[in-house]
Order: sequence, then C-alpha cells, then structure tokens
Amino acid sequence: MVQATPFLLVLFLALGAHGLPAKKCSLTGRWVNDLGSNMTIESVNANGVFAGSYHTAVTATSNEIKVSPLQGSQQRGPNQKGQPTFGFTVNWSFSDSITVFTGQCFVDDDGKEVLKTMWLLRSRVENIKNDWKATRVGNNVFTRL
Repeated sequence: MVQATPFLLVLFLALGAHGLPAKKCSLTGRWVNDLGSNMTIESVNANGVFAGSYHTAVTATSNEIKVSPLQGSQQRGPNQKGQPTFGFTVNWSFSDSITVFTGQCFVDDDGKEVLKTMWLLRSRVENIKNDWKATRVGNNVFTRL
C-alpha cells in the first residue's frame, strides 16, 4: 500500500483539478498589442458598456499621433464562461478616420489574459470614386501591461 500512496495522491490531484473554476478574463486595465500600441479600458459597467483611451504606435498619416478615445461593449450573456466577446470603436483624435475592433478575451494555457481582435479602419476619402481604398482590415493581439 505504501507504493500506491503516491500514485493515488497524484490521481486525486489530477482529477480534482478539473473541478477548479476557470480563470476569468477581464477587459479592465492596461493593454499593449503586437505593434506596440497601448490601450486602457476603464471599468465595465453592469450592462457591459466601457470607455477608455487608445495610443496607437502606427499611423498612415503624417499627423502627430495623439491619444484617442474609445467606447465599447462587452457581451454579458450566460454563455461567455469568463472569456467574453467584445467590440469597441476608436475615434482617432489626429485624423479623419475611425476604427472598429471586435474580439474575445481569453485566458491562455499559462493563465495569462489575451485579447484577440480583428479591426476595420475607415478613412475619409474625397469622393465616392475613391471609396474602394477607404477601408483597411487587420488583426491584433493584446497582452496585459
């Protein structure tokens, strides 16, 4: 029985670990993405609405980059299981464009929170003939600062 004790202990711990609650991902806080842009999300209210600021590290304009406001919403449904979907809009303070992001807040295998996003950036163009070049699409991964 002495030799079986370590085995039973490991088995018990392994089976018991499945009963632990999964870590929840929270949007609130400071984030940095794969391009070096910084984002701060203030508290998310009971309806899932939030606001914050975005300081991009990249731009297609020659204008001086400025911190820009963001507004968004997090899904609050019962099926989110601590890894909610969300969307937010950044109204750029230094250009005639706006970007919408959509994504999900994950907890990775190492227990770190990660925001996986896709975005559409709409720039103003002079006329409808140039509409074809007004929208860009991309993705970003954010990690907590």
